[in-house]
Amino acid sequence: MAEIRNYTLNFGPQHPAAHGVLRLVLELDGEVIERADPHIGLLHRATEKLAEHKTFLQSVPYMDRLDYVSMMCNEHAYCMAIEKLLQLSVPQRAQYIRVMFDEITRILNHLLWLGAHALDIGAMTVFLYAFREREDLMDVYEAVSGARMHAAYYRPGGVYRDLPERMPRYSAQHSRSAATLAEMNANRQGSVLDFIEDFTERFPRYVDEYETLLTDNRIWKQRTVGIGVLDPERAKALGCTGPMLRGSGVAWDLRKHQPYAAYADMDFEIPVGRNGDCYDRYLVRMEEMRQSNRIVRQCVAWLKENPGPVITDNHKVAPPSREAMKTNMEELIHHFKLFTEGMHVPEGEAYAAVEHPKGEFGIYLVSDGANKPYRLKIRAPGFAHLAAMDEMARGHMIADAVAIIGTMDIVFGEIDR
Repeated sequence: MAEIRNYTLNFGPQHPAAHGVLRLVLELDGEVIERADPHIGLLHRATEKLAEHKTFLQSVPYMDRLDYVSMMCNEHAYCMAIEKLLQLSVPQRAQYIRVMFDEITRILNHLLWLGAHALDIGAMTVFLYAFREREDLMDVYEAVSGARMHAAYYRPGGVYRDLPERMPRYSAQHSRSAATLAEMNANRQGSVLDFIEDFTERFPRYVDEYETLLTDNRIWKQRTVGIGVLDPERAKALGCTGPMLRGSGVAWDLRKHQPYAAYADMDFEIPVGRNGDCYDRYLVRMEEMRQSNRIVRQCVAWLKENPGPVITDNHKVAPPSREAMKTNMEELIHHFKLFTEGMHVPEGEAYAAVEHPKGEFGIYLVSDGANKPYRLKIRAPGFAHLAAMDEMARGHMIADAVAIIGTMDIVFGEIDR
């Protein structure tokens, strides 16, 4: 008879499947997990405290660095909280641009999740495929904001600028033939909207490729079916949101149930699972990518037909145009005051939440009438999901802990905020 020994095992923080800096202390009976204790705090960056010492505008780039895979969605919630306190209306074109980039960000997030989750479980190819598509969407981020990741594109009152009329192209290099260069630039001849439209036409075919590799793959199903089961009542009690909740069969989505921006005008479905296991959550996210693609197509069609302003004309909140600032003394003063002193937000408190790729991402903002937040509290979806780790992992093997961490799609920037 083999001797079974009880171990306490440190899973991470340097474990390749720990998704950042998770230190997970596992109490084991042989190889069966009896208790999983997540230790956080290894990345703590004090975003909420730092925001109290920055003007409202200066804190926008900090939002990108929370969940650094869902950059613009974080900015959206923060800007919405400020707009609520200011009682500020956002131009309709800016609302559509925000919805479009929220969904582009959702696709970006799910592509990274899919590649990393598959890699954790042992499937290498999907990771390479997913990054091929991410590259196109990162180019769109760069075209509108100048940055591939930390965009700071959303601003209180709208977005930083309208969509460029020209999509950046690859330039000639000694290692590229003229034919290769022409092929690489074939879909970059028009505007950014034309490029996004071309991407939405190609993308469903790519999702089919990922599904061919994984959905009916015997090993993938053995590693995910029946693993980390969360029943609907427990998922709600533990504060799960997003795909973690919908995978358990609860059709809750802020975009449908508490619409914000232009989501009330969008036609899309909410995918839900049945069994609440890792496999169902995988299927939910795959379908979410298809639905996001559908929303992006609707936004592109609307934006092509409806030009207009993309940021409020209230210069106490948004800067005047560069041209006006350089030719008009009044506008110069507005510009100078906004970027040195910042905007003054009326006293009060507001909570704004968005349907972030990982779940409900909320910003609770308290203002005392000054040019900086009095208090800022971030409701990060990953924090609640990580708290469910112990319950989901009990009775499973060590290898299953990898699948469970992967299915949560945790990013420590928002957990250790």
